[in-house]
Amino acid sequence: MPDQSFRSFLANLEQQGELIRFTKEVDPLTNMSAVEWKTYNELGKSSLFTNIKGHEGWTACSQILADRKKWAIGLGLDESDILAGIQQRASKPQEAVIIDSANAPVREVIITGDDVDLYDIPSMIVSELDGGRYMASGMGIVKDPNTGIRNISIHRQQIMGKDKTGFIMLHRQMRLIYDMYCERDEPMPVAMVYGAHPAIFFGSAFTTGFGVDELSVAGGLLGEPVRMVKCETIDMEVPAEAEMVIEGEILPNYTEPEGPFGEVPGTYAPQGVAEIFKVKAITRRKDPTFYALHCGFPVTETQATTALGIEVATRQHIINVEGGLDLLDVKCIESSGLMAIIIKLRPRVEGQAKTALMAALSGPYLHPKLAIAVDDDIDAADLRQVMWSMTTRVHAERDVVMIPNTRVFPLDNSSPVAEGQSSHHRIGTKWMIDATKPATTQTEQRMRFERAMPKNFDDVKLEDFLPG
Repeated sequence: MPDQSFRSFLANLEQQGELIRFTKEVDPLTNMSAVEWKTYNELGKSSLFTNIKGHEGWTACSQILADRKKWAIGLGLDESDILAGIQQRASKPQEAVIIDSANAPVREVIITGDDVDLYDIPSMIVSELDGGRYMASGMGIVKDPNTGIRNISIHRQQIMGKDKTGFIMLHRQMRLIYDMYCERDEPMPVAMVYGAHPAIFFGSAFTTGFGVDELSVAGGLLGEPVRMVKCETIDMEVPAEAEMVIEGEILPNYTEPEGPFGEVPGTYAPQGVAEIFKVKAITRRKDPTFYALHCGFPVTETQATTALGIEVATRQHIINVEGGLDLLDVKCIESSGLMAIIIKLRPRVEGQAKTALMAALSGPYLHPKLAIAVDDDIDAADLRQVMWSMTTRVHAERDVVMIPNTRVFPLDNSSPVAEGQSSHHRIGTKWMIDATKPATTQTEQRMRFERAMPKNFDDVKLEDFLPG
């Protein structure tokens, strides 16, 4: 039976030199966050902590999905073709299957009632001004009360007591389902899953149509159905090989103060209010690994994970514009807080790049407010090349366009909140920059913008000339 576990992925990362195992003591309340952030941003590596102050028997990991290379390892795809690979697999969903829970790893330890204590989990204080300890990697599984169809998405939770957390829901699919329960004045059962296979995590972060079970998308990415088991205290199914599941309910029509929290743009979401998740049970492995996902100033795996979802969805959204673009790459820039996206294409006719950019700014995700088109000779992931293209190929009067009064990402603090609305509704300006060369039909003009590269650049291999 193929392995669908989180720990097999961690082992692959370590085997391929992408993960550093830390044996010296770290403290999740004071320094673990800084250690894992520096480990990725200075060394490019993931972190695994085996000696955590106050949490004997636990290990924790972070920055494990912080770039395309790590995602490619997790999904078993070629990094150079990861977007097309994900899109191809996701187009062949496989419905999850229920298996016998007797030997499920996620049910090796079952904790209920007064024995539940969220403070036993090595959750971090992530950013300097955060309002408390947060768990940000939890995948919440709920069911539409009318259809019974599952929905799964990722949510941040501030620990507010041994058996309760805050629970942030944006105005997306889970919020719609929660509103259905509120209309009935009933609590919404939720199973929070921590530490599952990257395919399941990606499915949770991916935007689908309402009524689509994201676990079937995860099955497509795995190439086989996700194996699920029944929960202990609620009517829900969860991945059998996860590290931990927290079962509980979100109270209807009730909120408490929550935050502040360092969010995905790299700035703080101010203190506000959040719904309340009451814990009924915790099931886990005997030797669990907690996924201490980092959300805050870039670059973190929060930006990388969401960026990959944006890239796949945007590619799918725009590839057939004008009957089919010569689309070469889509790159959401993690260091922009997900608010800039690069579209690499070969424009066949004048104006086609702008059409593609307009489509990119009206995709399934609100995050991007800046879209930049680059040509076939520019690496969309190399911001040095993108900047060069913007300065040498852009005539601002012609190639920069602003679109005012549009809905923008709710966490974009630079855009004003819509009058009379919550902070989840912001109205701002989107803009686009066409930094492509003239269209392929204009051969002579296109040649004027060729890069002055060294002779035989593509044929020269530096290792052939290095000493030793």
